[in-house]
Amino acid sequence: MSVARTRYYCPVEVTVDVIGGRWTPVILAHLKEGVHRYGELRRRMPDLTEKMLTQRLRELERAGLVTRTVHEGVPAPVTYDLTDEGRSLAPVLQALYAWGEEHAARHGIAITPVE
Repeated sequence: MSVARTRYYCPVEVTVDVIGGRWTPVILAHLKEGVHRYGELRRRMPDLTEKMLTQRLRELERAGLVTRTVHEGVPAPVTYDLTDEGRSLAPVLQALYAWGEEHAARHGIAITPVE
């Protein structure tokens, strides 16, 4: 998740190192819409296990793309939001979204959004 290599030959390699993986771009795309509580993110990605969501959110925090905020209360509500660095990925995430939408339409792939 974090940029650990010392030599890259293409800028896309850096991007894939940071946001690669199946779920990381999906999590970022949901957070691009605004602040979300853990449970909201979980409901939006029903095929993602709680363990994997927690791992990816921690990786995104370490990479400086996501901020985790613990609010007062019992139990303490936790929210996640993109940092400025995370928000700088908005055009990339939008391009992935648009391409996926167009590809699905061309190939008759159904997309079932979860709200």
